[in-house]
Amino acid sequence: MHTSRRLARSLFPLLLVTCALPACGSDDDASTDTSVADAGSADGASADGAGTDGTGTDGAATDSSATGDTETDAGPKYPPGNATFVVQGSVHQLFVIKADKDLELEVRDASGKVLATGKTDYLGSKVFRKLPASQEVRVYVKGADPEVRSDGVDILDVAGSQPPQSFYEGQVIQPGTGYLTMRDGTKLAYFATLPGPADKGPYPTIVNYSGYSPAKPGSSVVGPDQKFFCEAVPVLCNAPSDPSAMVAAVGGYATVSVNMRGTGCSGGAYDYFETLQLLDGYDVIETVAAQPWVKHHKVGMVGLSYPGITQLFVAKTQPPSLAAIAPVSIIGNTATTLVPGGILNSGFALAWIDNVYSKAKPYGQGWEQGQVDKGDTVCEDNQLLHDQRMNNVEQAKNSKYWVPEIIDPLNPTLFAGDVKVPVFMACAWQDEQTGPYFTTLLDKMTNVPARRVVLYNGVHSDGFAPQVLAEWKAFLDLHVAKDKPILGGILETLVGEFTKTVYGVAVKLPADRFKDVKDYDAALKMWQGEPEILVHFDNGGADNPGAPKSQFTRSFAQWPPKATQAKRWYLRADGSLSADKPSATPAPDEVTGTASTFELDPEAGDRGLLGKNAGKLGRGIWSAKPLYVWPAPKPGMEAAFVSAPLAATLVMVGTGSVDLWVRVPTESEAGAKITDADLEVTLTEVRPDGKEVLVQGGWLRATYRKLTKLATALWPEWSTFEADLLPVEAGKWTQMRVAIAAFGHVFRKDSRVRIAIDTPGDSRVDWRFALKEFPGAKTVRYAVAHTADMPSSVNLPVVQGVTVPDEAKLPPCPSLRGQPCRPYAPVANTPFQP
Repeated sequence: MHTSRRLARSLFPLLLVTCALPACGSDDDASTDTSVADAGSADGASADGAGTDGTGTDGAATDSSATGDTETDAGPKYPPGNATFVVQGSVHQLFVIKADKDLELEVRDASGKVLATGKTDYLGSKVFRKLPASQEVRVYVKGADPEVRSDGVDILDVAGSQPPQSFYEGQVIQPGTGYLTMRDGTKLAYFATLPGPADKGPYPTIVNYSGYSPAKPGSSVVGPDQKFFCEAVPVLCNAPSDPSAMVAAVGGYATVSVNMRGTGCSGGAYDYFETLQLLDGYDVIETVAAQPWVKHHKVGMVGLSYPGITQLFVAKTQPPSLAAIAPVSIIGNTATTLVPGGILNSGFALAWIDNVYSKAKPYGQGWEQGQVDKGDTVCEDNQLLHDQRMNNVEQAKNSKYWVPEIIDPLNPTLFAGDVKVPVFMACAWQDEQTGPYFTTLLDKMTNVPARRVVLYNGVHSDGFAPQVLAEWKAFLDLHVAKDKPILGGILETLVGEFTKTVYGVAVKLPADRFKDVKDYDAALKMWQGEPEILVHFDNGGADNPGAPKSQFTRSFAQWPPKATQAKRWYLRADGSLSADKPSATPAPDEVTGTASTFELDPEAGDRGLLGKNAGKLGRGIWSAKPLYVWPAPKPGMEAAFVSAPLAATLVMVGTGSVDLWVRVPTESEAGAKITDADLEVTLTEVRPDGKEVLVQGGWLRATYRKLTKLATALWPEWSTFEADLLPVEAGKWTQMRVAIAAFGHVFRKDSRVRIAIDTPGDSRVDWRFALKEFPGAKTVRYAVAHTADMPSSVNLPVVQGVTVPDEAKLPPCPSLRGQPCRPYAPVANTPFQP
């Protein structure tokens, strides 16, 4: 047990590297590109050669590949140029390396037409993006006399770039580090592990693909006196850096972990989910699947967060050899996480974008130099294009880029129907990083042959909780390995010790429900007969409060659950929520008033839910007892409404809608011109024991209130496009709907439902909100109407027929993962005074 504890603790740092959240779109090139189609989806590559020992060969961008070929078997395809720099054609792109710095260049087609101009960076490199497909394209030094021109290369479109199968079959992947050649000649770095010798295969195989450090050379998680463990589980002595790959390897899978282009030791320049990244993913899948040691010559994909999101984009390209994907802790749409409700997420979202962008610079991830020092010339040359990365940070901040042609390709919900392989998904309603908007995918995956979705209250890392890992492993065994699922062995031992290290209490894998199943066919039939949506309720409220284990689960055949009924409560002047609409004349016992108000808190957007010393105290967000700081509301700072005690327990699963009539103050009232309103709605449960539990929230900038065609009574999806903005007129009442993100929660009998409306902030652990500023304003008070002609209300998803075990037993407060709990402190609303 001492040995297994050491192993588990060694795995803990691997989990800590998993953070994610996507950047938004494509941005202006870091250099002074003035191409005809300025700045967009992009990347390029140089590098040649590959070496399974990580040393490689010369990295010049002259590799003959599926596109941009400069040579044929008979010699050069086009008459050679006289330039000393190197060019490489790609898919709608062209790369220049090894030129002089600050060199003015022109890209010309065979007729001499100038397609783009630009200047090389300090490394003598340049990526030209969004070029039209064309043959014999050359790069000229602008103004050079005599003329200096490059060799001719081809710029291809996506359809014309498809390599033959022999392109994939001709590549060899060996355990350890090495490089895969993409269709444009770019070399992507990989790190591979096998459960045993290659000639003893075939082995079920998974791919992990991201812009983190998956291709970083492996390291041992056992001490010198424990090397004998590696005879049974070789990966323990050469473990991949990605946690999902590590768990799969321990479970008997071969793993190939690949760095996206422009990151780590991979060639090219980084740009968030550009077309070339997707084509690379296709090529990676097909190359790995072609290896002789891959079982069935089909591979799965795994990963939590960023490497989870990546799977959706790769699956969109439909590689023939992709067996299944298993994304965990992911997004449903780039925009809903980056700009929830139209408000820039200036916390985790921007921090993540900046982190990935910063590490995409030459030698930015930190481990590349070590490889170069060992003689890896491919890694060295691959750094040359890295500073041609796209600045997604600036684009995320600038709404001029929030246009369909940029945003739509980054919205997995819009292409979920293109995913045609079995899918496993696991996500937390309260995910502090990627957020709660993943559910927009669920009813759009209409073409997957099989699916299992695991949902729960919790946090980002809970995708590695034992109750999730058991389902994840069973899915991979059934759909990738095509074997009867097996739990146990060293995986079971490590999970117990690992959870003790992370959460403070040991949590075991659940019982293996396939243990007594006869064989693979019987197991698959059993799995296929189970409903596809599995919801964990009261996660953290079981035996060990705060540990990632739910009190009970319920399954549903579809999303939203078929038995969902919308239940509407109306906001009333006395601060109550009622099933009855306000009457024209207030009841005698009702406080007379047309509306309640709340004051704008300009500092709220910069405040989160976690105490500053939480990590040092061992009470971070992933722990069993996070150090939440969820302050009681201050008078006048929110408008809150609470229902009467519930006559029966209500189980809610799904999204909600808060439908409001809002008034923005006039310039004379606020002391400045007020042109917008940033709104936050917070759903809580007020329990009969006097405690209040945070359930879920929603956000909206009033000018982004236009709804998309996907909006429903329970999901008022807003448009993030700048062209859809609707102005707000001060002093007038405006109707708007605020979406409550998806949640699953049990409101027990005698509890009360509470809705609060205030300034965004104090509601998320890692998200922050870049609030609209009104220079010169004194006090800004927004009003929410609750009258017969302007009835504000909340519509929530009640699922009928769900039984709750130990219904009267409240979970300990605090205990529910991702859901802070505080003493309930009612505060009277401030009535509107026109």
